[in-house]
Amino acid sequence: MERSDESRAKILAAAERVFAREGLAGARTDEIADEAGVNKALLYYYFKGKESLYEAVIEEHLGEFNRQALGILEGVGSVRVLLLRYVDLHFDFISRRHRHAPLFQQFMSKGGKPPERLVREYIVPRVEALRKLLVRGMRENELRKSDPFHTAVSLAALIVFYFSSAPMLKLIGHSDPYASANLAKRKKEVREFIRRGMFNDLESSAK
Repeated sequence: MERSDESRAKILAAAERVFAREGLAGARTDEIADEAGVNKALLYYYFKGKESLYEAVIEEHLGEFNRQALGILEGVGSVRVLLLRYVDLHFDFISRRHRHAPLFQQFMSKGGKPPERLVREYIVPRVEALRKLLVRGMRENELRKSDPFHTAVSLAALIVFYFSSAPMLKLIGHSDPYASANLAKRKKEVREFIRRGMFNDLESSAK
């Protein structure tokens, strides 16, 4: 059983690298199997094909992030504090996993509908938890009044776009977006943008 788990994990790790590098359309199962150091038959033993392997890679990212995110979003206490903790988590999660941004971008933009099971099991609960937190913050006058749905979309874009556009940022003259100093600067700017754009009573809001 331990060897089986190890083989599956090696395939998933290799698939993550290849999908992030080549995209879903460009990735080949032969290449994934070679990079994992397993034969192609073993890859098909664990996964039905390239599509199901791709979904498994995405699910590994979504599952780990949701576990942490829901713990924050459904917590008690100041909405402003919880919101900034969630933003920090989202930012740090992507910054530590350099392949998350290209993989998730592919997931959202690939032809046809995104896998409905993954959306239903992971995206919907997190979006709903964030919506409830925003509504509570507005009701308790911690946050400025706004449309919760569009606010949630704006928060995601504010965090994710930086990482999704990292290759372009380097081409237009920005140094490595993943360098520690640049990540710290970007995170600070994101937090300040949210505080000034969403928070009431800035003097008492969380730093």
